[in-house]
Amino acid sequence: MMGRTTSMNFHVGESELERVVSVLNHSHGIDFSGYSKASLTRRIQRIADKDGNGNFNALLQRVAHDPQYFSRFLKDVTVNVTEMFRDADFFAAVRTKVLPELQKRNQLNVWHAACSTGEEVYSMAILLHEAKLLKRSALLGTDLNPEVLQQATRGEYSMNGFSGYAESYRNSGGQASLSDYHTTISGKARFHDFIRESMHFSKHDLVKDSAIGQFDLIMCRNALIYFQKPLQSRVLRLFKESLSVGGFLCLGANETLLFAEDRAAFEVVDAKEKIYRKL
Repeated sequence: MMGRTTSMNFHVGESELERVVSVLNHSHGIDFSGYSKASLTRRIQRIADKDGNGNFNALLQRVAHDPQYFSRFLKDVTVNVTEMFRDADFFAAVRTKVLPELQKRNQLNVWHAACSTGEEVYSMAILLHEAKLLKRSALLGTDLNPEVLQQATRGEYSMNGFSGYAESYRNSGGQASLSDYHTTISGKARFHDFIRESMHFSKHDLVKDSAIGQFDLIMCRNALIYFQKPLQSRVLRLFKESLSVGGFLCLGANETLLFAEDRAAFEVVDAKEKIYRKL
């Protein structure tokens, strides 16, 4: 009886991490040097365990020269965990503490930075529709990964998670049924045009790209936690530059302005839900 063979994969240490970061920068212009080393190492180790086959140099060559593999690698190495109405209490706070203030503005510009596959953008569009603000709103979703932006643009999602999404929508103060906003075709939900037509998705790298406009509301939830503090400060400066006076900034549950260089430029709207307003 023959024993089962297993391939030995390599350990991703500091040297390996530096080489991966270097290849990504030189071959694709993506700079991960400001990301959390511990988090990035864990993700690259998972990829190595799956694809490495004990040959680190071969893995690097695929990342550098195989476009299809690089696309999959980028999706795995970046964090693309998102869902509709994630953290219902947060969206409830946006309904009651942010949208009433935005009612006073003639045109609303909303930026979802690091939006991944876009579920949060669609969630916000629904909130704006129910507040009768959507027709005078423009929502921009950005990410550094073109593949996830393609899915966001299509506005099509597997129905597998929609029972949970519907509950989160209700818990956020939803005024209708989530099914009112999409059709179901072949096991996929496709959002109606009146929701999608307010949106635009484009590539933007928070690490190196500059401001892209003036916004009344910026959402960047659960991205800063993967950045080292200098990069966090850089991104928060970018958000301050991109917000109009009185505009709102929304961060993730484990993120804060406490250590930001520009924290004095903001007032706290909701400390628990990490909602801030530019002074």
